[in-house]
This record gives sequence, structure tokens and C-alpha cells, in this order.
Amino acid sequence: MTQGATVRDDTWFDALFRSHATQVHRYLARRAPRDAEDLAAEVMAIAWRRRADLPEGAELPWLYRTAAYVLANHRRKHVAMPTDHEPADADDVDPAELVIADDAVRAALTALSPRDRRILLLHAWEGLGGEELAVVLGISRGGADAALSRARARLAAAWDERA
Repeated sequence: MTQGATVRDDTWFDALFRSHATQVHRYLARRAPRDAEDLAAEVMAIAWRRRADLPEGAELPWLYRTAAYVLANHRRKHVAMPTDHEPADADDVDPAELVIADDAVRAALTALSPRDRRILLLHAWEGLGGEELAVVLGISRGGADAALSRARARLAAAWDERA
């Protein structure tokens, strides 16, 4: 092990889990509400098995990227993905759910490519900036910034078409 490298043991994983499990769960809950808990557990299990592959300082983007793969695999298995998720308590309403419930916003997002939607939602909902988006998308920082800029422009155009 190189000098200064982090030991990836139970203590390390506990800290990773405490720091990021809620964000991973929220990411999945917005996309697969009924299966989010199981999918988040699968993502964290993969993180444990592949702990040597997690880039130090970019753990959360790596987890989001892994969550996207887990979700894609889940969908390919033809598991029903509900669209009528209702929160148990009005105080627990996620603002992201309110946005998706808005027909105009949903229509504008639907007009975008899946990649543009993914970029915008990672930025808006998960709060990822250029460097983190680059890790999730597997591209350079400049490429991520350009992709976000293009996705924003396409969303603005889709919104204007609805008006």
C-alpha cells in the first residue's frame, strides 16, 4: 500500500456508509420508489466488494454511477417501476417529486434525450458539479461542463416550445 493510502476496512466502510447511504437512497427513491431500499443496499454491497476501485475523494460520484448501473439492470429485468408513488406524510414530500408531478416540467424533461435528463437531474437533484459529473459520466471535467451547458440549453428550448 502506498504511503498515505486509506485502509479500506470495516471502519472505512462504516464512514462511507454514514456519509453517502442516504444520498444514494434518495437518488434511487426518485427513480424507483418501491425498490429503492433494496437497490441502495445492492449499491453499498458493490461498494464493499469493489472498495479498492473507489476513487479517493470521488466516492459519491462513483456510488451514483454504480447506482445508475444497478437501476438499469433492475429495469432490464422487467420489474415494475411505479410512477404513482405517494409519500406517507406530506411533510416528507421531496421537492423533486413535486417537480416531476408538474405536467409542464415533465413534458419538457421528456422531450430531452435520456443522457440530457440524467445530467440535469444529477446536477439539480443530487447537487453534482462539473468534477463530480465528470466522474459519474466517465468523461473529462470540460466534457461534463459542456454536456451540462448543452443539456440546459436543450431544456430551455423544450420549455420554450411548450409555451
